[in-house]
Amino acid sequence: MEEEKTEDKKESHESNKEKSKEISEQIKNISKKADFTKSLRQNPWIISTFILGLVVLILLIGNNLGGMTGNVISSTAAGEKLLSYYMQNGASDLEIDSIEEMSGLYQINFKYQGTIIPVYVTKDGKYAGSLSALSEEQTSTSSTEIPKSDKPKAELFIWSYCPYGVQALAPFAEVASLLGDNAEFSVVPYYDGHGAYETQQNKIQACIQENYKDKYWEYAERFVEEIYPICSTERTEECDKTESIKLMNSLGIDSNAVMSCVESQGEQLLTDASTRAKEVGVTGSPSLVINELKASPSSRTAEAFKDSICSGFNTAPSECETELDSTSTTTSGNC
Repeated sequence: MEEEKTEDKKESHESNKEKSKEISEQIKNISKKADFTKSLRQNPWIISTFILGLVVLILLIGNNLGGMTGNVISSTAAGEKLLSYYMQNGASDLEIDSIEEMSGLYQINFKYQGTIIPVYVTKDGKYAGSLSALSEEQTSTSSTEIPKSDKPKAELFIWSYCPYGVQALAPFAEVASLLGDNAEFSVVPYYDGHGAYETQQNKIQACIQENYKDKYWEYAERFVEEIYPICSTERTEECDKTESIKLMNSLGIDSNAVMSCVESQGEQLLTDASTRAKEVGVTGSPSLVINELKASPSSRTAEAFKDSICSGFNTAPSECETELDSTSTTTSGNC
């Protein structure tokens, strides 16, 4: 009997080796095509599919990654080994943007043509994969009802230059303006995966909320309309700062006071935002949290956000009867 089990394990191992060899050959063939890099540049989404394909290969070949197994390795080592493996299999123009620890894993944030692609790696370096979508699905299916309170707390977690977060920001601001002091609203800029200009905007938005909360929601809506279209393309701190100051001044916000806050309190405010995101289990931008529970609105529209937030009242105010824009132009993706 033991001999049969040994033979079964041996056959399974050989089968996995053959599968990994076939996948490896397929990837190598793809990477040899002349138009492969051109296709990636024209269609950035291909890189995420490509990475996930490589993840399958990693899971199949397990102990054959050459150093990707064993005890706990450093985050830097995990990132470098994963990047090296991708590059060896044809993923050109890919680089590590940042690395952090998330829920007991290493989150390796790869950058491809300005797009941040998070990949999670176990601390022994043995397994890797994308966990954001799975986490979203688990949360939404396990969340049956928003807890109720007299004054609901609604938090929108975003990266300030994440396109999906930006698309959610304007409708969330519309609901905040409608319900006003009936609920406690805040935008939590918890991560800066796009670089220094996003770090700066995160600080600016945190500081405006800290000092000029009554004017923040108009700033947020106009940021989406006026600043993001320009500075998401330029991707510089100068563009972000110049356009932000111009917008603040037009709204009667003391831009000098805000920028002083950015310098003196910005780092602590972002640390607090990151800590808050971890407390409630946020893994993607945007994420809506109502009364400490991650919510799943039917769509990313003002009407859907309003319905979710209003469901958190013990007694909903009359403003909840107001019909808001329900036209959705937002996809279901996240950063």
